Amino acid sequence: MSKSVLVTGGAGFIGSRLSLRLLEAGYRVSVLDNLSPQIHGDQPSESPLLKSILGKVNFLRGDVTSREDLLKMLPGVDVVVHLAAETGTGQSMYAIRHYADVNVGGTALLLDLIANERFPVRRLVVASSRAVYGEGKYRCSEHGLFFPGARSADEMERGSFEHACPLCADALQLLPTDETSALQPLSVYGVTKLTQEQLVLTVGKALGISALAFRYQNVYGPGQSLSNPYTGILSIFSTRMRHGNPVNIFEDGKESRDFVFIDDVVEATLRGIEHPDAALVDVFNVGSAVATDVLTIANTLRGYLGGESEITVSGQFRAGDIRHNVADLTKVSRVLGFSPKVSIDEGLRRFVDWVQGERIENDRYEESLNELRAKGLFT
Repeated sequence: MSKSVLVTGGAGFIGSRLSLRLLEAGYRVSVLDNLSPQIHGDQPSESPLLKSILGKVNFLRGDVTSREDLLKMLPGVDVVVHLAAETGTGQSMYAIRHYADVNVGGTALLLDLIANERFPVRRLVVASSRAVYGEGKYRCSEHGLFFPGARSADEMERGSFEHACPLCADALQLLPTDETSALQPLSVYGVTKLTQEQLVLTVGKALGISALAFRYQNVYGPGQSLSNPYTGILSIFSTRMRHGNPVNIFEDGKESRDFVFIDDVVEATLRGIEHPDAALVDVFNVGSAVATDVLTIANTLRGYLGGESEITVSGQFRAGDIRHNVADLTKVSRVLGFSPKVSIDEGLRRFVDWVQGERIENDRYEESLNELRAKGLFT
């Protein structure tokens, strides 16, 4: 594999860290990023993420939905890492066309140019998401495996948040979700991520280009946006706690996620970029393989920050949210030799150490919930 890489969204949280890691590994790196204020703040030119890569990469402030911008960046590129996307489950449920235009339209345009303009791209890497699985994989001790659909609002309003076997009504046991599990996204965001990965894998295979899709779990760590109220509960919680504002935990607080540290995500992605099989077309989970409940995250963060914010378990819920998830990493370990190195406790300590040196951002979380509430997506 050659040494010229284009990273779309390369000034973002994952993209900037990956770009720097690629530079360390001797790659020539180009970055296309629109510097969204939701990620980079109201003065994107002052964004620490952008400053970390300026002068080190070939940078263009542009958009993946722009044919002109892509045509400027693709010549001579051997590997495209496509990270540029709109993120956030809740926001996707009302900004539907925008999410489709950017995530699906931008990916389609990128692939269209690669297919028709004869660019020498030999490997495509796309950031997918655990959201493609929806509720994931469960088991009933009597009736076997289930891949449940969305939970009903009526049940959640009654405080019934866990999945039950549809045959015997016993509680289902969460299992690690592997790459062969049912794909049934429950949010517009999840639908667009599934479409992205299917486009990349299908076109890559047809053109004889190696294509890899990484289903990232809940990525966190130093550098993630502290001002974006639509995604990243660690950022949301830490910002509220630093303001001394109360923290509202949805459902019963026992909902869990697979939190994976940014350095582990970068390592897995680099292993995919450098894999020696030039014909590899495949999809991989990238996570920690550990499920941590949201209430534990909130309490741990408050302890590390030394704050006194009240933590309330409200029973409220959002449309598109899932109950649990934890990734099965068997495949990514076997094929790419990846295993996570940073535990949740160590990762949270590193995150808090970084947060405490950052400016306290405006807390726009209630504003984001009001938007969801006004559209009937938050109860």
